[in-house]
Amino acid sequence: MSAPTLDMTGQRVLISGASSGIGRAMAAAFASAGAELVLVDIDERGLELACTQLADAGCATTRHAVLDLADKAQVDAFWGAGGSVPDTLINNAGIYPMRRFMELDKAALDRVMQVNLESLFWMCQGFIRARGKLGGVIINVSSIEAYTAFKREMVAYSTSKTGVLGFTRGLAKEFGRKGFRVNALVPGGIRTPGTTSVAKRVMTKAEFSLIKTGWDFMQRLPLGRMGKPEEVANVALFLASDLASYVHGTAIAVDGGFLSA
Repeated sequence: MSAPTLDMTGQRVLISGASSGIGRAMAAAFASAGAELVLVDIDERGLELACTQLADAGCATTRHAVLDLADKAQVDAFWGAGGSVPDTLINNAGIYPMRRFMELDKAALDRVMQVNLESLFWMCQGFIRARGKLGGVIINVSSIEAYTAFKREMVAYSTSKTGVLGFTRGLAKEFGRKGFRVNALVPGGIRTPGTTSVAKRVMTKAEFSLIKTGWDFMQRLPLGRMGKPEEVANVALFLASDLASYVHGTAIAVDGGFLSA
């Protein structure tokens, strides 16, 4: 029996939300490990740039698809188009618009739920159907907001990310004996373009309670710093590899110790 390894040579990995932030860091990590990539995002320009950067770095074959994950018809068409089936599916795409609860309308709520939660159902259906008896690896990206809703104006986001954890556990129970390993990542305090944008909006509003929330968050971090997207990507790489062959149905926090503090 060969020793477990992080080498992903010959493995095909699909990453959603791959145009920036954690998704792009995942693409770089898996490419460096030898994987062939399929990158999915609604941001066409961002995807093209990510693919160009990977190609310039001499990484393995990369292809991309512009896809609105909130649209089930587009997701179904993507899986129905055929082509090489990935060995690993990473559902990383997500949105987090800030909206006070009493100002939420159905359109805003539907968009958050469709992108952050419902899309996982349709992406995983397509993946499991395509893989069949071959099995595969599924990694769903949740958030520390699933455990502790510490920011105002994020009720819809927190609800969607809590759903991701329940979805992961249910899928793991149903498909573990069919050859699929299913786990969740729970990032928190990661410095990405998205979180930076949220921080700027908070400072622009100059609301003391929101600024204090950010201050309190930093004080609670045992490591005393924000995380890097690459630090989440490294854990995803582990979960997809055969080093994690007996890790199933769980959620791993990558949060600098925030949830344990």
